[in-house]
Amino acid sequence: MNKTLVIAKREYRAAVRTKGFLITLLLLPIFMGGGFIVMAITKDKVDTTDKRIAVVDQSGRLGENLKHRAEERNARDIKDSVTGVKKFPAYYIDLITPDVTDLNGQKLKLSDEVRNKKINAFVQIGPDVIHPQPGKEQSRICYFSENSLMDETQNWIGYVLNDKIREIRVAEIGILPEKVRDLFYWVNMEGMGLISQDTRTGDIKAARKSDVLQTIMVPYILMFLMFMTLMMSAIPLLQAVMEEKSERIAEVLLGSVSPTQFMMGKVIGGLAVSLTTTGIYILGGVFSIKAMGMGDIIPYHVLPWFFAYMLLNIIMTGCMFAAMGSTCNDSKDAQAIQFPAMLPLIIPMFVMMPVIQNPLGSFATTMSLIPPFTPMLMLVRQATQVTIPIWQPIAGLLGVLIFTLLSVWIGGRIFRSCIIMHGKRPKMGLLFKQLMKG
Repeated sequence: MNKTLVIAKREYRAAVRTKGFLITLLLLPIFMGGGFIVMAITKDKVDTTDKRIAVVDQSGRLGENLKHRAEERNARDIKDSVTGVKKFPAYYIDLITPDVTDLNGQKLKLSDEVRNKKINAFVQIGPDVIHPQPGKEQSRICYFSENSLMDETQNWIGYVLNDKIREIRVAEIGILPEKVRDLFYWVNMEGMGLISQDTRTGDIKAARKSDVLQTIMVPYILMFLMFMTLMMSAIPLLQAVMEEKSERIAEVLLGSVSPTQFMMGKVIGGLAVSLTTTGIYILGGVFSIKAMGMGDIIPYHVLPWFFAYMLLNIIMTGCMFAAMGSTCNDSKDAQAIQFPAMLPLIIPMFVMMPVIQNPLGSFATTMSLIPPFTPMLMLVRQATQVTIPIWQPIAGLLGVLIFTLLSVWIGGRIFRSCIIMHGKRPKMGLLFKQLMKG
Protein backbone atom coordinates (compact mmCIF):
# COMPACT_ATOMS: atom_id res chain seq x y z
CA MET A 1 0.00 0.00 0.00
CA ASN A 2 2.90 2.33 0.79
CA LYS A 3 4.33 1.88 -2.71
CA THR A 4 0.93 2.65 -4.22
CA LEU A 5 0.78 5.93 -2.29
CA VAL A 6 4.31 6.82 -3.37
CA ILE A 7 3.28 6.46 -7.03
CA ALA A 8 0.07 8.39 -6.35
CA LYS A 9 2.06 11.20 -4.72
CA ARG A 10 4.41 11.28 -7.71
CA GLU A 11 1.50 11.47 -10.16
CA TYR A 12 -0.23 14.20 -8.14
CA ARG A 13 2.84 16.40 -7.93
CA ALA A 14 3.61 15.90 -11.61
CA ALA A 15 0.10 17.05 -12.51
CA VAL A 16 -0.47 20.05 -10.22
CA ARG A 17 2.97 21.58 -10.72
CA THR A 18 2.56 22.01 -14.46
CA LYS A 19 1.59 25.27 -16.14
CA GLY A 20 -1.10 23.39 -18.06
CA PHE A 21 -2.87 22.48 -14.81
CA LEU A 22 -2.88 26.07 -13.59
CA ILE A 23 -4.06 27.39 -16.96
CA THR A 24 -6.85 24.80 -17.08
CA LEU A 25 -7.80 25.64 -13.50
CA LEU A 26 -8.27 29.29 -14.50
CA LEU A 27 -9.91 28.73 -17.88
CA LEU A 28 -12.40 26.00 -16.92
CA PRO A 29 -14.80 28.41 -15.12
CA ILE A 30 -14.80 30.58 -18.24
CA PHE A 31 -15.66 27.61 -20.46
CA MET A 32 -18.26 26.38 -17.97
CA GLY A 33 -20.05 29.63 -17.17
CA GLY A 34 -18.91 31.98 -19.90
CA GLY A 35 -22.05 31.43 -21.96
CA PHE A 36 -24.32 32.17 -19.02
CA ILE A 37 -22.30 35.27 -18.11
CA VAL A 38 -22.54 36.60 -21.66
CA MET A 39 -26.29 35.88 -21.70
CA ALA A 40 -26.72 37.82 -18.45
CA ILE A 41 -24.67 40.75 -19.74
CA THR A 42 -26.34 40.94 -23.14
CA LYS A 43 -29.94 40.10 -22.19
CA ASP A 44 -30.86 43.80 -22.24
CA LYS A 45 -28.81 44.58 -25.35
CA VAL A 46 -31.13 45.12 -28.31
CA ASP A 47 -30.20 45.61 -31.94
CA THR A 48 -31.57 49.07 -32.79
CA THR A 49 -30.92 48.85 -36.53
CA ASP A 50 -34.10 49.85 -38.37
CA LYS A 51 -36.02 47.08 -40.14
CA ARG A 52 -37.70 47.39 -43.54
CA ILE A 53 -40.42 44.82 -44.16
CA ALA A 54 -42.29 44.24 -47.43
CA VAL A 55 -45.90 43.05 -47.05
CA VAL A 56 -47.85 41.20 -49.75
CA ASP A 57 -51.44 41.44 -48.47
CA GLN A 58 -53.66 39.13 -50.51
CA SER A 59 -56.58 39.77 -48.15
CA GLY A 60 -56.54 43.52 -48.85
CA ARG A 61 -57.68 44.25 -45.27
CA LEU A 62 -54.63 44.03 -43.02
CA GLY A 63 -51.67 45.74 -44.72
CA GLU A 64 -52.75 49.36 -44.16
CA ASN A 65 -53.42 48.74 -40.46
CA LEU A 66 -50.02 47.09 -40.07
CA LYS A 67 -48.30 50.07 -41.67
CA HIS A 68 -50.26 52.49 -39.46
CA ARG A 69 -49.40 50.55 -36.27
CA ALA A 70 -45.72 50.51 -37.26
CA GLU A 71 -45.77 54.32 -37.73
CA GLU A 72 -47.37 54.74 -34.31
CA ARG A 73 -44.78 52.49 -32.74
CA ASN A 74 -41.92 54.36 -34.41
CA ALA A 75 -43.24 57.68 -33.11
CA ARG A 76 -44.06 56.56 -29.57
CA ASP A 77 -42.24 53.42 -28.38
CA ILE A 78 -38.73 53.14 -29.78
CA LYS A 79 -37.07 55.94 -27.72
CA ASP A 80 -36.67 56.40 -23.98
CA SER A 81 -39.17 59.02 -22.82
CA VAL A 82 -36.62 60.63 -20.47
CA THR A 83 -33.26 60.40 -22.21
CA GLY A 84 -34.46 60.21 -25.81
CA VAL A 85 -32.04 57.35 -26.44
CA LYS A 86 -33.20 54.84 -29.04
CA LYS A 87 -34.11 51.53 -27.35
CA PHE A 88 -35.68 49.51 -30.16
CA PRO A 89 -35.44 49.39 -33.96
CA ALA A 90 -37.97 51.23 -36.09
CA TYR A 91 -40.17 49.15 -38.40
CA TYR A 92 -40.89 50.46 -41.90
CA ILE A 93 -43.63 48.65 -43.81
CA ASP A 94 -43.67 48.64 -47.62
CA LEU A 95 -47.00 47.46 -49.05
CA ILE A 96 -46.53 45.41 -52.22
CA THR A 97 -49.42 44.75 -54.61
CA PRO A 98 -49.80 40.98 -55.03
CA ASP A 99 -48.88 39.64 -58.47
CA VAL A 100 -51.84 37.35 -59.14
CA THR A 101 -50.29 35.99 -62.33
CA ASP A 102 -46.93 34.97 -60.88
CA LEU A 103 -46.97 35.04 -57.08
CA ASN A 104 -44.05 32.61 -56.75
CA GLY A 105 -41.94 34.78 -59.05
CA GLN A 106 -42.79 37.81 -56.92
CA LYS A 107 -41.76 35.97 -53.74
CA LEU A 108 -38.48 34.91 -55.40
CA LYS A 109 -37.76 38.54 -56.31
CA LEU A 110 -38.46 39.64 -52.72
CA SER A 111 -36.25 36.82 -51.41
CA ASP A 112 -33.40 38.14 -53.57
CA GLU A 113 -33.97 41.60 -52.09
CA VAL A 114 -33.61 40.11 -48.61
CA ARG A 115 -30.39 38.37 -49.64
CA ASN A 116 -29.06 41.64 -51.11
CA LYS A 117 -29.95 43.47 -47.84
CA LYS A 118 -32.40 45.85 -49.55
CA ILE A 119 -35.12 44.71 -47.13
CA ASN A 120 -34.92 42.67 -43.93
CA ALA A 121 -37.89 40.38 -44.56
CA PHE A 122 -41.23 40.12 -46.30
CA VAL A 123 -44.67 38.92 -45.21
CA GLN A 124 -47.28 37.08 -47.27
CA ILE A 125 -50.85 37.35 -45.96
CA GLY A 126 -53.20 34.77 -47.45
CA PRO A 127 -56.57 35.87 -48.89
CA ASP A 128 -58.62 33.78 -46.41
CA VAL A 129 -56.96 34.63 -43.10
CA ILE A 130 -60.06 36.43 -41.76
CA HIS A 131 -62.09 33.23 -41.99
CA PRO A 132 -59.43 30.53 -42.30
CA GLN A 133 -59.80 26.92 -43.21
CA PRO A 134 -57.21 24.85 -41.33
CA GLY A 135 -54.56 23.36 -43.57
CA LYS A 136 -55.37 25.57 -46.57
CA GLU A 137 -52.58 27.56 -48.23
CA GLN A 138 -54.86 30.62 -48.57
CA SER A 139 -55.30 30.76 -44.77
CA ARG A 140 -51.61 31.17 -43.91
CA ILE A 141 -49.51 34.15 -42.84
CA CYS A 142 -45.86 33.59 -43.72
CA TYR A 143 -42.83 35.57 -42.61
CA PHE A 144 -39.79 35.17 -44.87
CA SER A 145 -36.31 36.14 -43.67
CA GLU A 146 -32.82 34.73 -43.46
CA ASN A 147 -33.24 33.95 -39.75
CA SER A 148 -36.97 33.89 -39.11
CA LEU A 149 -36.73 31.57 -36.11
CA MET A 150 -34.82 34.12 -34.03
CA ASP A 151 -36.39 37.30 -35.48
CA GLU A 152 -38.27 39.38 -32.87
CA THR A 153 -39.88 41.43 -35.65
CA GLN A 154 -41.91 38.35 -36.59
CA ASN A 155 -43.53 38.24 -33.13
CA TRP A 156 -44.58 41.90 -33.26
CA ILE A 157 -46.05 41.61 -36.76
CA GLY A 158 -47.90 38.41 -35.83
CA TYR A 159 -49.43 40.09 -32.77
CA VAL A 160 -50.58 43.16 -34.74
CA LEU A 161 -52.08 41.12 -37.57
CA ASN A 162 -53.98 38.80 -35.24
CA ASP A 163 -55.23 41.75 -33.19
CA LYS A 164 -56.69 43.31 -36.37
CA ILE A 165 -58.16 39.99 -37.51
CA ARG A 166 -60.04 39.65 -34.19
CA GLU A 167 -61.27 43.24 -34.51
CA ILE A 168 -62.65 42.54 -38.01
CA ARG A 169 -64.39 39.37 -36.87
CA VAL A 170 -66.01 41.13 -33.91
CA ALA A 171 -67.23 43.96 -36.18
CA GLU A 172 -68.72 41.47 -38.65
CA ILE A 173 -70.98 39.95 -36.01
CA GLY A 174 -72.12 43.40 -34.88
CA ILE A 175 -70.46 43.62 -31.46
CA LEU A 176 -68.73 46.78 -30.34
CA PRO A 177 -64.97 46.23 -29.78
CA GLU A 178 -65.22 47.86 -26.31
CA LYS A 179 -67.59 45.12 -25.18
CA VAL A 180 -65.17 42.30 -25.85
CA ARG A 181 -61.83 43.92 -24.99
CA ASP A 182 -61.27 41.62 -22.01
CA LEU A 183 -62.24 38.60 -24.11
CA PHE A 184 -58.95 38.79 -25.98
CA TYR A 185 -56.75 39.80 -23.06
CA TRP A 186 -54.21 37.03 -22.58
CA VAL A 187 -53.01 36.34 -19.02
CA ASN A 188 -49.65 34.56 -19.02
CA MET A 189 -49.30 31.62 -16.68
CA GLU A 190 -46.23 32.08 -14.47
CA GLY A 191 -44.15 29.05 -13.59
CA MET A 192 -43.47 28.88 -9.85
CA GLY A 193 -41.55 26.56 -7.58
CA LEU A 194 -43.06 24.96 -4.48
CA ILE A 195 -43.77 26.61 -1.14
CA SER A 196 -41.42 25.37 1.59
CA GLN A 197 -40.87 25.79 5.32
CA ASP A 198 -37.68 26.89 7.05
CA THR A 199 -36.65 23.97 9.25
CA ARG A 200 -34.96 26.26 11.78
CA THR A 201 -37.55 29.01 12.25
CA GLY A 202 -40.70 27.28 11.01
CA ASP A 203 -41.48 30.22 8.73
CA ILE A 204 -43.21 29.48 5.45
CA LYS A 205 -41.05 30.49 2.50
CA ALA A 206 -42.84 31.89 -0.51
CA ALA A 207 -42.50 30.10 -3.82
CA ARG A 208 -39.98 31.57 -6.23
CA LYS A 209 -40.70 32.23 -9.86
CA SER A 210 -39.11 29.52 -11.97
CA ASP A 211 -36.29 30.75 -14.15
CA VAL A 212 -35.24 28.79 -17.22
CA LEU A 213 -31.62 29.84 -16.81
CA GLN A 214 -31.47 28.71 -13.18
CA THR A 215 -33.40 25.50 -13.89
CA ILE A 216 -30.85 24.45 -16.49
CA MET A 217 -27.75 26.12 -15.05
CA VAL A 218 -27.34 24.10 -11.82
CA PRO A 219 -27.61 20.59 -13.39
CA TYR A 220 -25.51 21.72 -16.34
CA ILE A 221 -22.68 23.11 -14.20
CA LEU A 222 -22.50 20.02 -11.96
CA MET A 223 -22.50 17.65 -14.91
CA PHE A 224 -19.98 19.71 -16.88
CA LEU A 225 -17.72 19.94 -13.82
CA MET A 226 -17.72 16.16 -13.45
CA PHE A 227 -17.04 15.72 -17.17
CA MET A 228 -14.12 18.15 -17.13
CA THR A 229 -12.74 16.53 -13.97
CA LEU A 230 -12.67 13.20 -15.77
CA MET A 231 -11.02 14.87 -18.75
CA MET A 232 -8.29 16.25 -16.48
CA SER A 233 -7.66 13.22 -14.27
CA ALA A 234 -8.90 9.88 -15.61
CA ILE A 235 -8.70 10.14 -19.39
CA PRO A 236 -5.02 11.28 -19.52
CA LEU A 237 -4.10 7.96 -17.87
CA LEU A 238 -4.42 6.23 -21.25
CA GLN A 239 -1.77 8.45 -22.84
CA ALA A 240 0.44 8.48 -19.73
CA VAL A 241 0.51 4.68 -19.38
CA MET A 242 1.12 4.27 -23.12
CA GLU A 243 4.12 6.65 -22.98
CA GLU A 244 5.64 4.94 -19.94
CA LYS A 245 5.21 1.58 -21.62
CA SER A 246 6.68 2.64 -24.98
CA GLU A 247 9.64 4.38 -23.29
CA ARG A 248 10.30 1.33 -21.08
CA ILE A 249 9.75 3.35 -17.91
CA ALA A 250 7.06 0.91 -16.81
CA GLU A 251 9.51 -2.00 -16.91
CA VAL A 252 11.86 -0.13 -14.57
CA LEU A 253 9.04 0.69 -12.14
CA LEU A 254 7.74 -2.87 -12.22
CA GLY A 255 11.07 -3.96 -10.79
CA SER A 256 10.02 -2.32 -7.52
CA VAL A 257 6.22 -2.47 -7.52
CA SER A 258 3.55 -4.88 -8.67
CA PRO A 259 1.38 -4.09 -11.71
CA THR A 260 -1.65 -3.61 -9.41
CA GLN A 261 0.24 -1.14 -7.24
CA PHE A 262 1.46 0.65 -10.35
CA MET A 263 -2.04 1.01 -11.83
CA MET A 264 -3.80 1.95 -8.61
CA GLY A 265 -1.08 4.47 -7.76
CA LYS A 266 -1.75 6.29 -11.03
CA VAL A 267 -5.53 6.14 -10.50
CA ILE A 268 -5.29 7.45 -6.92
CA GLY A 269 -3.00 10.23 -8.12
CA GLY A 270 -5.60 11.26 -10.67
CA LEU A 271 -8.23 11.04 -7.96
CA ALA A 272 -6.25 13.47 -5.79
CA VAL A 273 -5.95 15.88 -8.71
CA SER A 274 -9.71 15.78 -9.25
CA LEU A 275 -10.43 16.39 -5.55
CA THR A 276 -8.15 19.41 -5.60
CA THR A 277 -9.82 20.81 -8.71
CA THR A 278 -13.42 20.22 -7.71
CA GLY A 279 -12.80 21.40 -4.15
CA ILE A 280 -11.52 24.73 -5.45
CA TYR A 281 -14.43 25.11 -7.89
CA ILE A 282 -17.16 24.06 -5.46
CA LEU A 283 -15.96 26.38 -2.69
CA GLY A 284 -15.37 29.24 -5.13
CA GLY A 285 -18.77 28.70 -6.71
CA VAL A 286 -20.62 28.64 -3.37
CA PHE A 287 -18.96 31.88 -2.18
CA SER A 288 -19.54 33.59 -5.53
CA ILE A 289 -23.22 32.63 -5.75
CA LYS A 290 -23.81 33.71 -2.14
CA ALA A 291 -22.12 37.05 -2.86
CA MET A 292 -24.52 37.52 -5.78
CA GLY A 293 -27.50 37.00 -3.47
CA MET A 294 -28.53 33.75 -5.17
CA GLY A 295 -27.67 31.33 -2.36
CA ASP A 296 -31.10 29.70 -2.60
CA ILE A 297 -30.19 27.96 -5.85
CA ILE A 298 -27.20 26.11 -4.35
CA PRO A 299 -28.17 22.42 -4.11
CA TYR A 300 -26.40 21.59 -0.84
CA HIS A 301 -28.21 18.26 -0.60
CA VAL A 302 -26.69 17.19 -3.93
CA LEU A 303 -23.04 18.01 -3.14
CA PRO A 304 -22.36 14.82 -1.08
CA TRP A 305 -23.81 12.77 -3.93
CA PHE A 306 -21.64 14.71 -6.38
CA PHE A 307 -18.43 13.77 -4.57
CA ALA A 308 -19.53 10.15 -4.10
CA TYR A 309 -20.36 9.77 -7.79
CA MET A 310 -17.21 11.59 -8.82
CA LEU A 311 -14.87 9.41 -6.74
CA LEU A 312 -16.38 6.17 -8.03
CA ASN A 313 -16.53 7.49 -11.60
CA ILE A 314 -12.84 8.44 -11.59
CA ILE A 315 -11.78 5.08 -10.17
CA MET A 316 -14.03 3.23 -12.63
CA THR A 317 -12.96 5.28 -15.65
CA GLY A 318 -9.32 5.61 -14.58
CA CYS A 319 -8.84 1.84 -14.22
CA MET A 320 -10.32 1.19 -17.66
CA PHE A 321 -8.25 3.92 -19.34
CA ALA A 322 -5.07 2.77 -17.59
CA ALA A 323 -5.77 -0.79 -18.73
CA MET A 324 -6.36 0.35 -22.31
CA GLY A 325 -3.18 2.42 -22.19
CA SER A 326 -1.25 -0.71 -21.21
CA THR A 327 -2.38 -2.39 -24.45
CA CYS A 328 -1.08 0.44 -26.67
CA ASN A 329 2.39 0.49 -28.19
CA ASP A 330 2.41 4.04 -29.60
CA SER A 331 0.31 7.20 -29.98
CA LYS A 332 -1.54 5.79 -33.01
CA ASP A 333 -2.86 2.91 -30.94
CA ALA A 334 -3.89 5.34 -28.21
CA GLN A 335 -5.73 7.63 -30.62
CA ALA A 336 -7.58 4.70 -32.21
CA ILE A 337 -8.85 3.36 -28.90
CA GLN A 338 -9.50 6.65 -27.07
CA PHE A 339 -12.75 7.71 -28.75
CA PRO A 340 -14.59 4.37 -28.31
CA ALA A 341 -13.45 4.37 -24.68
CA MET A 342 -14.90 7.86 -24.16
CA LEU A 343 -18.40 6.98 -25.39
CA PRO A 344 -19.75 6.20 -21.87
CA LEU A 345 -18.74 9.75 -20.92
CA ILE A 346 -20.02 11.45 -24.07
CA ILE A 347 -23.46 9.80 -24.24
CA PRO A 348 -24.72 11.48 -21.02
CA MET A 349 -23.85 14.86 -22.52
CA PHE A 350 -26.07 14.10 -25.52
CA VAL A 351 -29.10 13.08 -23.45
CA MET A 352 -28.74 15.75 -20.74
CA MET A 353 -31.53 18.04 -21.99
CA PRO A 354 -34.25 15.33 -22.25
CA VAL A 355 -33.32 14.26 -18.71
CA ILE A 356 -33.59 17.84 -17.39
CA GLN A 357 -36.93 18.34 -19.14
CA ASN A 358 -38.48 15.18 -17.65
CA PRO A 359 -36.39 13.90 -14.71
CA LEU A 360 -39.08 11.41 -13.62
CA GLY A 361 -39.72 9.99 -17.09
CA SER A 362 -38.97 6.38 -17.93
CA PHE A 363 -36.14 7.37 -20.28
CA ALA A 364 -34.37 9.50 -17.66
CA THR A 365 -34.88 6.88 -14.94
CA THR A 366 -33.63 3.98 -17.07
CA MET A 367 -30.57 5.83 -18.40
CA SER A 368 -29.60 7.04 -14.93
CA LEU A 369 -29.64 3.48 -13.55
CA ILE A 370 -27.15 2.16 -16.13
CA PRO A 371 -23.86 2.19 -14.13
CA PRO A 372 -21.53 3.87 -16.69
CA PHE A 373 -24.09 6.70 -17.11
CA THR A 374 -25.31 6.89 -13.50
CA PRO A 375 -22.73 9.33 -12.05
CA MET A 376 -23.63 12.06 -14.53
CA LEU A 377 -27.31 11.46 -15.27
CA MET A 378 -28.44 10.64 -11.73
CA LEU A 379 -26.60 13.77 -10.59
CA VAL A 380 -28.45 15.83 -13.21
CA ARG A 381 -31.81 14.45 -12.07
CA GLN A 382 -31.06 15.18 -8.41
CA ALA A 383 -29.91 18.73 -9.25
CA THR A 384 -33.25 19.60 -10.84
CA GLN A 385 -36.12 21.03 -8.81
CA VAL A 386 -38.02 17.74 -9.04
CA THR A 387 -37.91 15.38 -6.03
CA ILE A 388 -36.40 12.04 -7.08
CA PRO A 389 -37.50 8.91 -5.16
CA ILE A 390 -34.69 8.19 -2.68
CA TRP A 391 -34.40 4.55 -3.70
CA GLN A 392 -33.22 5.53 -7.17
CA PRO A 393 -30.04 7.42 -6.12
CA ILE A 394 -29.26 4.67 -3.59
CA ALA A 395 -29.77 1.94 -6.20
CA GLY A 396 -27.72 3.94 -8.69
CA LEU A 397 -24.86 4.41 -6.21
CA LEU A 398 -24.82 0.70 -5.35
CA GLY A 399 -24.81 -0.16 -9.06
CA VAL A 400 -21.88 2.19 -9.67
CA LEU A 401 -20.01 0.73 -6.67
CA ILE A 402 -20.42 -2.83 -7.98
CA PHE A 403 -19.49 -1.76 -11.51
CA THR A 404 -16.44 0.11 -10.16
CA LEU A 405 -15.21 -2.99 -8.32
CA LEU A 406 -15.73 -4.99 -11.51
CA SER A 407 -13.83 -2.35 -13.51
CA VAL A 408 -10.91 -2.46 -11.06
CA TRP A 409 -10.80 -6.26 -11.34
CA ILE A 410 -11.03 -6.28 -15.14
CA GLY A 411 -8.63 -3.35 -15.54
CA GLY A 412 -6.12 -4.96 -13.19
CA ARG A 413 -6.06 -8.25 -15.08
CA ILE A 414 -5.63 -6.54 -18.45
CA PHE A 415 -3.01 -4.12 -17.08
CA ARG A 416 -1.01 -6.92 -15.46
CA SER A 417 -0.88 -8.90 -18.69
CA CYS A 418 -0.32 -6.11 -21.23
CA ILE A 419 1.96 -3.57 -19.54
CA ILE A 420 5.11 -5.47 -20.49
CA MET A 421 3.78 -6.90 -23.77
CA HIS A 422 5.02 -5.19 -26.94
CA GLY A 423 4.26 -5.50 -30.64
CA LYS A 424 0.59 -6.52 -30.49
CA ARG A 425 -2.18 -4.11 -31.49
CA PRO A 426 -5.04 -3.52 -29.00
CA LYS A 427 -7.98 -5.54 -30.34
CA MET A 428 -11.09 -6.88 -28.67
CA GLY A 429 -9.89 -10.45 -29.07
CA LEU A 430 -6.58 -9.62 -27.40
CA LEU A 431 -8.29 -7.79 -24.55
CA PHE A 432 -10.66 -10.71 -23.92
CA LYS A 433 -7.79 -13.17 -24.06
CA GLN A 434 -5.72 -11.22 -21.56
CA LEU A 435 -8.75 -10.77 -19.33
CA MET A 436 -9.28 -14.52 -19.17
CA LYS A 437 -5.56 -15.13 -18.77
CA GLY A 438 -5.08 -12.48 -16.10
